Amino acid sequence: MFFLAILLFCYPQIPHQIQKITANGKEMLPNPKLVLVQGTLNVVMKQNVTLSCLSKPGSPPVRYTLFKYNQQVSALNRSDLSPALFTLTISSASDLGEYKCKAEYNNSSAGKYSNSLNFTFIEPISKPVLSSPTSQAKKGQNVTLSCFSENGSLPITYLFFKGSQNISPQKTMQKREAAVIFLFIDSLSDFGTYKCKASNSFPNNTKYSNAFNFTLAEERSHSQPLVISLGLILLLLIIGSALAIPFFVIPLYKAKKFKSTRPSIGLTSTVNAEESENEVIYSEIEPFEPEEEYINFSVIRREEETAAKRACSTVYSKVLIRD
Repeated sequence: MFFLAILLFCYPQIPHQIQKITANGKEMLPNPKLVLVQGTLNVVMKQNVTLSCLSKPGSPPVRYTLFKYNQQVSALNRSDLSPALFTLTISSASDLGEYKCKAEYNNSSAGKYSNSLNFTFIEPISKPVLSSPTSQAKKGQNVTLSCFSENGSLPITYLFFKGSQNISPQKTMQKREAAVIFLFIDSLSDFGTYKCKASNSFPNNTKYSNAFNFTLAEERSHSQPLVISLGLILLLLIIGSALAIPFFVIPLYKAKKFKSTRPSIGLTSTVNAEESENEVIYSEIEPFEPEEEYINFSVIRREEETAAKRACSTVYSKVLIRD
């Protein structure tokens, strides 16, 4: 039983060992592994990166070839078990894309390919803008702050500050949109200076926003509605007065001006009044208002020279005038 167990345990290993031996007696190469040993997959213009390709275990010498898509970029031979190192300079968009390496023995038509690595450009972020829908607030009010960087490779991470103190956890935005936080104005100390900072995978690229301050909104007093009402009433009076000028004031002014410029009518007659011995020297008619139906008519009469030389008297009468 013990011998049989040992045989069953070893039997599955026999085909596996045979499979790793090539026709010329060399051990078959496994798929190589392509790794990044210097730089990042998110690259900037003119950045250098180094790739390592190694098929382990294997019997040297081994030829390693680096491909970008299906085009050969570079090839190296290794006479030992050290990896093949490929250094690249990403200088344009044509240098981006999928990279793979191939490991093979010399003069062999068979070869194994590695995993793929992709390079993409990263763009530095622009200075973020910190803003709020309102710049005035009062105690007990909820407000919002938003931080947004218009340019820069995604994702972008935002962080909010009040003074030098962090007031929010990091917010990483996978889309081109602003990071928003909500604040509760509880006391006067909340009316401080706020800022935010933004960063992405671009190396040494952290930008701070402008400073933003909330100002205390003035509380409305109870007399303010009354003041507003009085102001509206005054405004209506002014408008009414302005409308009344062409319809009432100007016609009245013209009528008075016409009256003041119209002369008195003086008449002289020798006709006897009421067949008395008194003679009418002259009469005077005063101008009348357009709306009146009466005019003042005055008569000055002279007594006889022999009658005690009394002074001349004037008789006034009002005459009814109708059309």
